[in-house]
Amino acid sequence: MAMLFAFPAFSQQKDIKLPPEATEFWEPVVRQITPGEENHKAPSDAIVIFDGTSLDGFVSASDGSSPAGWKLENGVMTVTPRTGDIQTKEKFGDMQLHIEWSAPTEIKGEGQGRGNSGIFLMSHYEVQVLDSYESRTYSNGQAASIYKQTPPLVNAMKKPGEWNTYDIYFTAPRFNADGMVVAPARVTVVHNGVLVQNNVEIKGPTEYIGIPNYKAHEDELPIKLQDHGDLVKFRNIWVRKL
Repeated sequence: MAMLFAFPAFSQQKDIKLPPEATEFWEPVVRQITPGEENHKAPSDAIVIFDGTSLDGFVSASDGSSPAGWKLENGVMTVTPRTGDIQTKEKFGDMQLHIEWSAPTEIKGEGQGRGNSGIFLMSHYEVQVLDSYESRTYSNGQAASIYKQTPPLVNAMKKPGEWNTYDIYFTAPRFNADGMVVAPARVTVVHNGVLVQNNVEIKGPTEYIGIPNYKAHEDELPIKLQDHGDLVKFRNIWVRKL
């Protein structure tokens, strides 16, 4: 039996002849910004949350209005234990977040008891802050993990007292009119210049105990920093809305 082969798609492709201009577009014009003089410095379209001069960009997370109770000294913000979490006055959804932090030089405890804090994107989704330098804990709870969900690809920690940098690229979850999640949150984290979370799906709000489950919330919410009782320091915090 003779076998016949047809290649219509190939034939059609071969016959199409387009000029280069047919696949070019000139509008909209890409918006121009001025980058920071160095990569850690805020570009011209960033919202500077903390530049070392005041805590005015934050309030207490307990009531959303009282002044942030953490210590400000020499351009650095330090957790004041038992004063509670703080959160940004401004709300954010999709964003690029730059934040620098340092674990205490006085080492107390191990694992989760050592230099513990956290960055809660939209007040719900935690990127862990922890002194994981030569200190073992559960992998999905160490520094740069999506807490209790996804461990970092590598441990890129610096020594206690040295400054760590997180560059976080976050896509907020989407909900339909009935409150069902139709697109989960996703996050990419670069820790000290090293990719440690690569467009990872966030399974839901951070839970210490139990399985995370999404609940509908506002399109934009504050960024929260955690008081876990350790003297973690922060500096140079800025955000670009995406």
